[in-house]
Amino acid sequence: MTSPEQIETPEGRLSSVTSAIRLLKTFSEDEVEIGISTLAKRLGVAKSTVHRLASTLTAEGLLEQNPDSGRYRLGLGLFALGALVRRRMDVPNLALPHLHTLREKTGETVHLATLDHSSIMYLFNLESLQAIRMNSYIGARKPAFCTSEGRALLAYQPVDVIGRILKEPMVARTPNTTTDPVELRKTLDAVRRNGFAVDDEESELGMRGIAAPIRDLGGNVIAAIGVAGPIQRLSKKTLRSFVPALLEATEAVSSRLGHHAV
Repeated sequence: MTSPEQIETPEGRLSSVTSAIRLLKTFSEDEVEIGISTLAKRLGVAKSTVHRLASTLTAEGLLEQNPDSGRYRLGLGLFALGALVRRRMDVPNLALPHLHTLREKTGETVHLATLDHSSIMYLFNLESLQAIRMNSYIGARKPAFCTSEGRALLAYQPVDVIGRILKEPMVARTPNTTTDPVELRKTLDAVRRNGFAVDDEESELGMRGIAAPIRDLGGNVIAAIGVAGPIQRLSKKTLRSFVPALLEATEAVSSRLGHHAV
């Protein structure tokens, strides 16, 4: 059994987090309220440890204590977290009509992507109907630092997250790829100023792209919409001409997620 003293060590703190997660997973539809003794037995830890974990989780809103029975149940804080996940999972469905409109306006391939550590993952894509086009598929990943969608997402991450990602090894995908962290920080600053990001043959030779962020109810950037195509059709001027339609799409999806720009 885990003693209270173990929780104070680095290993113990990690064990405490694991125990807290296991504690939350103990609840089910068949057992919505559970007492300290039962939780301690299920987790194989001391009652004092469970009591401390339960008190902390209750203070954070992840558990509630029934004042009559003294037993614990899952708190509304978990509902709020679950709602965030659900909204994120709903993004492709909410974005779909706006992606179609954007493809119609630009004639190019349209992507919906999210950040996954230091990479982007395509959640959805609508390919251009033209013969020469950018090909991609749902679930594909690319480095965030050199793609327009990745930059649109990275620019709005916490400072420590940006710093960590820019410290990771960055391999140039083309002769145009920027791998200098100082220059990339300047690029991300420009994204925040302009509201959109550009990829000028940095992730793939012969292709240009532009992307803008999608925000959720809390104003958090959770996804990005991008437009990409061959340089033969997409001059820098043409790419910039897509900005109004792109921002219209991202703002519409953000609005459907509950975000309202000030």
